[in-house]
Amino acid sequence: MTYDADALTAPVKQFILTRFLPGEDPRNLGVDTPLITGGVLDSLGTLDLVAFIEQQYGVELGAQDVDATKLDTLSRIATLVREKQATP
Repeated sequence: MTYDADALTAPVKQFILTRFLPGEDPRNLGVDTPLITGGVLDSLGTLDLVAFIEQQYGVELGAQDVDATKLDTLSRIATLVREKQATP
């Protein structure tokens, strides 16, 4: 199953707001807000996010996928998920 950008980012955004930014105004978490380099996610938070992404979208992320170049923003996460879904 493939998702459009909004369908990809909305559940991830909600997960991050609920789990790591409770009480934060959702408007403050945009598609380009830095998550790892901005200090929202630490290493354990990143692993929680990876588990959520794998479960939510039915993809498997490898060690090479778990870094700021691929998980630092909602837009990068959406790109990663689309790439994983396109890979047989």
